[in-house]
Amino acid sequence: MSDSVAVGLVGAGPWAGMVHAPVLAAGPSTRLAGVWARRPDASAALAGEHGAPSFARIEELFDACEAVAFCVPPDVQADLAARAARAGKAVLLEKPLAMDLDGARRLAGAVAEAGVVSQMVFSLRYSRAARAFVDRARELEPFGGFGTFIASALKGGPFATPWRLEKGPLLDYGPHIIDLLDASLGRVTAVHAHGDRLAWVALTLEHEGGATSQAALSMARADDPAPPRVEVYGRKGTAQIDWSELDDDAFPVMAAEFAAAVRGGPRPPLDAAHGLRVQEILAAAEAQLGG
Repeated sequence: MSDSVAVGLVGAGPWAGMVHAPVLAAGPSTRLAGVWARRPDASAALAGEHGAPSFARIEELFDACEAVAFCVPPDVQADLAARAARAGKAVLLEKPLAMDLDGARRLAGAVAEAGVVSQMVFSLRYSRAARAFVDRARELEPFGGFGTFIASALKGGPFATPWRLEKGPLLDYGPHIIDLLDASLGRVTAVHAHGDRLAWVALTLEHEGGATSQAALSMARADDPAPPRVEVYGRKGTAQIDWSELDDDAFPVMAAEFAAAVRGGPRPPLDAAHGLRVQEILAAAEAQLGG
């Protein structure tokens, strides 16, 4: 469509190829304006798959687009997304916002100072099932909840990347579980963390209104993992969801809402400021684990 938002993509790894590039290229509210990556061959290959240009310099990508989507390691995102925001570009950001709290604060600060639209890729939150779950959970007068994300990334595969293997499940899986428990049970006010950050991380979260929740995170499962899951318990019943309920339209909805915000529509609630708040919880947990 003529009014589609031109979105440049920074990154050309597995997740960029699986989600970002095809979703942005499919439209109709967005079009893939080009790709830049630290590996020019990967950038050219991914861009070519979708009929988009590959840029040798990130500044050239910025010049060709209105918004920039990021699919790079958190420490790289913290620097490059801040540059995009200062260049006046809306930013679609992966979780976690940065590798550490200082980086997250710098990025969120750059976004706020520039006044640009920002949106986080909390993928489940754009699905119909998750939105219905959150609405249902809030009606239950919730007092407790539990979330699990137990997977086998340490066994290898495309997502056994250096930053994940160094930091463990807290920074990779933690944002999803914390965000969903926060949305369902009330704003997280405190976190208590135990365990081995590379094996099993156990979190207890305190929420506004008095609810308490627990979360278990691990990348060390040896067999095939079960879907991540969140359960909420309240005075009026229970609600539960797992990642197998992720709707096929979750990512297109995410792209459409991002594009609408870029065009002057409502600002996304899952923005960089929200990403920073989640990162503050992660940082507090990581400090307690000694990481």
